[in-house]
Amino acid sequence: MKELAYFDGAFLPLDTYAVRLENRGYQFGDGVFETLRVYDGKCFALKEHLERYRRSMRELSIPITDTDAEMVGVFGELIDKTEIREGIIYFQLTRGTSPRSYLPPKINLPHLDVIIRDIPIHMDWQENGIRAALVDDIRWLRCDIASLNLLGSVLAAEEARKKNAKKALFFRKEKNTVTEGEDANFFIVKDEVLWTHPANEMILNGVTRTIVKEKLAPSLGVTVVEKTLTPDFVKGAEEAFFTNTADEIVPITMIDRDPIGSGVPGELTKKFLAAYKKYVKEELAKPIE
Repeated sequence: MKELAYFDGAFLPLDTYAVRLENRGYQFGDGVFETLRVYDGKCFALKEHLERYRRSMRELSIPITDTDAEMVGVFGELIDKTEIREGIIYFQLTRGTSPRSYLPPKINLPHLDVIIRDIPIHMDWQENGIRAALVDDIRWLRCDIASLNLLGSVLAAEEARKKNAKKALFFRKEKNTVTEGEDANFFIVKDEVLWTHPANEMILNGVTRTIVKEKLAPSLGVTVVEKTLTPDFVKGAEEAFFTNTADEIVPITMIDRDPIGSGVPGELTKKFLAAYKKYVKEELAKPIE
């Protein structure tokens, strides 16, 4: 068995019909989500992902009904039942089920569902880099919340595909600012400095982004600057890369038709990727608290 779901207390095959028609996540995108990567049968950065999950819940005033320990137990059972050693756990919580109304109910029981799949890392992307396409950022103004409202990213991913790019890179026209990828944070290297958009309401502050900024950059002796970045500044970078849980660190070799640097993965990007893989191994080797 290589995939399985958990919904409201029961483990189910992924093809099971389980969502009620008036589930607010289904009708409004009223909920939050999080993604974990599983390495060698263990969840990486579990504490950090749960902290971001809880923050998103607080921002949307969704009550907590499952403890962290219960969540960890579900993740462990999914791994055990499927025997997946390398893969992705996706989990989301909706505000619950109630008669359709924009006004949320005063009291409601949230719905938790969790999915595990054996999704591999794009090793070819890491080795060769990818092309990104600048796409208008039409998302709402609370991108810092990991909400289920992801239609902006869906449309961006489709536009990037039409431009023969692997990922979209969001651009806010009104601010002349490059923000982040469709599902990833964004960094550039320029003048031996690592640049990235500030962790404000315009981006979803990723766990991998935080590790790169707070753990890896200091260990490599690299200065990090959080600053709004114009398209011209970005396209003049020496290196660029995306970061996220699913794909770790992915070099960007082209943006639209413009090569980044020499058009191949940069040396500092390669160092960050190697340092990240080493960090993952070291963290997973530590005793579980």
